[in-house]
Amino acid sequence: MRSTMSKHTQQAVSGLGAVLGTMTASGVKLDDFKHEIQDYMVAELPGLLQMPQRIYTGSVHPQGQGTFHGGATLSDYAFDESEVEDTVLHVQQGLKPGDRVLAMRVNSGNDVVIVCKVVSAGG
Repeated sequence: MRSTMSKHTQQAVSGLGAVLGTMTASGVKLDDFKHEIQDYMVAELPGLLQMPQRIYTGSVHPQGQGTFHGGATLSDYAFDESEVEDTVLHVQQGLKPGDRVLAMRVNSGNDVVIVCKVVSAGG
């Protein structure tokens, strides 16, 4: 009885949870599923963007001059710490074929949500 229950439980939860996959030109190929999935969802992360104080170096060109020749001035530009409300990180726009992704199966394994791109910790 215990063995049978264990087998049924394993079958019920297989196909659920997080899995790695690879983006393709027309969908996503999960590591543990032999077919490409073309109908998938992608996480969209709304929130508050908080940016620290920072300094950028750039140049200013006199009006009508688009090159560094003819009087461009190199300067530092300081930006105070700031917050931007109602921002959204669109994960899908950063994905390309060949990218490795973390996907979650939801709705009893009927739907797949791409959560993020994954990369090696070594670079």
